[in-house]
Amino acid sequence: MDERPAGTAGTDEASASVVEAVFREERGRLLAALVRRFGDLDLAEEVTSEAVEAALARWPVDGVPSRPGAWLMTTARRRAVDRLRRDQAYAARLAVLQAEADRPDLAPVPAVEAGELPDERLQLFFTCAHPALAAEDRGALTLRYLAGLSTPEVARAFLVPTATMAKRITRAKQKIHGARIPFRVPGTAELPERLPGVLQAVYSIFTEGYAASGGPRLQRLDLAEEAIRLARILRRLLPAEREVAGLLALMLLVHARRDARTGPDGGPVLLDEQDRGRWDRPMIAEGLGLVPVALTGGPPGPYGVQAAVAALHVEATDVTGTDWPQIVALYDVLLALAPSPVVALNRAAAVAMRDGPEAGLALLDELADEPLLRGHHPYPAARADLLHRLGRHAEAAEAYREALALAGTEADRVLLRRRLDAIERPGAAGT
Repeated sequence: MDERPAGTAGTDEASASVVEAVFREERGRLLAALVRRFGDLDLAEEVTSEAVEAALARWPVDGVPSRPGAWLMTTARRRAVDRLRRDQAYAARLAVLQAEADRPDLAPVPAVEAGELPDERLQLFFTCAHPALAAEDRGALTLRYLAGLSTPEVARAFLVPTATMAKRITRAKQKIHGARIPFRVPGTAELPERLPGVLQAVYSIFTEGYAASGGPRLQRLDLAEEAIRLARILRRLLPAEREVAGLLALMLLVHARRDARTGPDGGPVLLDEQDRGRWDRPMIAEGLGLVPVALTGGPPGPYGVQAAVAALHVEATDVTGTDWPQIVALYDVLLALAPSPVVALNRAAAVAMRDGPEAGLALLDELADEPLLRGHHPYPAARADLLHRLGRHAEAAEAYREALALAGTEADRVLLRRRLDAIERPGAAGT
């Protein structure tokens, strides 16, 4: 039985705003429940979109339902059954689905408490992060279906053309269908192999939120908060997994600095210039409480080590009082656990703080031929900063120009132009 809408009719704009808010909150849950019910990701995505279109048409006239998520679920499920009924290839399957649709336990899902999500969403994570899929496809699917990014936004996150990403997503969905990848949470024996892929998928959402790969803004707070919400679910469902605690701690400790990371001109405010009074202290306390959980009971994992680095940053009263020797030591551990040019770049920056800019620059120069850093604007930006500190201003300006050419967001370009102006026009900009 359809839900009766509650409340008075509003304007098109107000209803569209409500639909957007509901869709953002409910999309992953709705999509996961439909995939579980019908076993078809394409069908689930299509009827989810149709349900939102129906809401945009009806809610301005009828009013917003008292349980908008359940309204969307009922509408999408009916659209799916109608579509399957018209498709003769699904005739046998439809009989089973129709019988299931009449079961009382499949009634519209009641509204859940804020922050709570049923297990279906976790199942969708493990499906998108299945080891049968290519690593790049796992991240793409997770960003597309769990974080709700559009295909162009996912393409920007992976620095590829939209058409390339569309093909990649299609290929991954075909793999799920063709290989009959199960829609379920893996058993205990499979979990150690499968969990890292899920954690990486969640972290990829957070990193896009922390430092957007394109667009006018430095941060996409909705994505960062979505990743934290998903990590909280993993923490509740997998309380014995220390790396889940490490990932959640890392994201909390980094996200706690969000309000201090952007200046009045929209450009980034680096750590040494941030107003630490604007940091979110309750969030920091929560993150710090999780770090010992991540680091005890066995060898540390990469997320636990990164959380320990973030903890040292937020515990310090200022940059000069930060325990840089300990941070360098933690990066040494991280390089052994998960070696990458980006980790080496971060370690070089920490060495520069511990031993001076010349020592850090020498390490950066050793990374000059790393392919993954050639298009990564933080690399020339880090070199520019150290060159400037050494008084090699012409070289620093050239490095800043290189970083400007590579920067993906206007916010990053604002900071880099400011730093470049400080060198080229020292009287017009501060150092």
